[in-house]
Amino acid sequence: MVDGPVPVVRRALSGVLAASLLGLFVLPVVALFVYAGGGGIVAAARDAGFRISIEFTLLASGLAVGLGLLTGVPLGYLLARHRFPGRTVVESVVLMPVAIPHLVVGIALLLLFAPSAPLGRLTAALGIPIFDSIAGVVLVMVYVGASYVVLTSELAFRSASPGALDAARSLGASPTEAFVTVTLPSAARGIVTGALLMWARGISEVGGFLILAYAVTPSPPWGGPVTSTASVYVYNLYGIEGLPGATSAAALLVLVALAIFVTVRLLDRTGFAWARGGWFS
Repeated sequence: MVDGPVPVVRRALSGVLAASLLGLFVLPVVALFVYAGGGGIVAAARDAGFRISIEFTLLASGLAVGLGLLTGVPLGYLLARHRFPGRTVVESVVLMPVAIPHLVVGIALLLLFAPSAPLGRLTAALGIPIFDSIAGVVLVMVYVGASYVVLTSELAFRSASPGALDAARSLGASPTEAFVTVTLPSAARGIVTGALLMWARGISEVGGFLILAYAVTPSPPWGGPVTSTASVYVYNLYGIEGLPGATSAAALLVLVALAIFVTVRLLDRTGFAWARGGWFS
């Protein structure tokens, strides 16, 4: 059966629109690498200050994702499986960080944890500095990224088969055993996807760091020298040296992020993923 002219035109238009978006995604990154050149990227990799900033960013983002999973997955489960008064308000609050400009996030967190504020005095008394510390960086990352963990977890728990859960309960499993052995594994893909999205959002953040944690001083668990997140480091290079100084570091940061995503994808394809069938399949 030969397709008529309308379906052919529709497919052609869809292809053009899809290719345009993919081109918008890819071409700026290609331009970045072309401008930087291989020598520039190697030079950025040899820059001790930039390497330290990447190490710090990976540490802080790992801590942030851990906190996001610890708090976001239970909230996602609550929203997926329970009806309660004020649920719409809670869902709106979960989405709020996605809409707030991140410079505003930094200002708001700075006011909340200022030394004169009650919460600021409490964290200071507990020996947890917020301003220009790793705790401040983690706090910003959790604020701007944990929504993704909540939303993907909620969707994953909603799609989990209630029949399998009922079968486990009928075979004598307790509610906790049924959750751990049936519900949680079936939602693993969504949870891991949310964690990756949160991690990506955290390492790409700039605005909140500029206000709350511009220059990070040593504080547990960061025992290294004064540094900044990799994104702020690139921002500083651009302000001081312009494009020639910032491009190579920016390209290297893209390579690091891309390497982590490709590694996760390869582990998924080769069978080392937590959930059968692939996290993203």
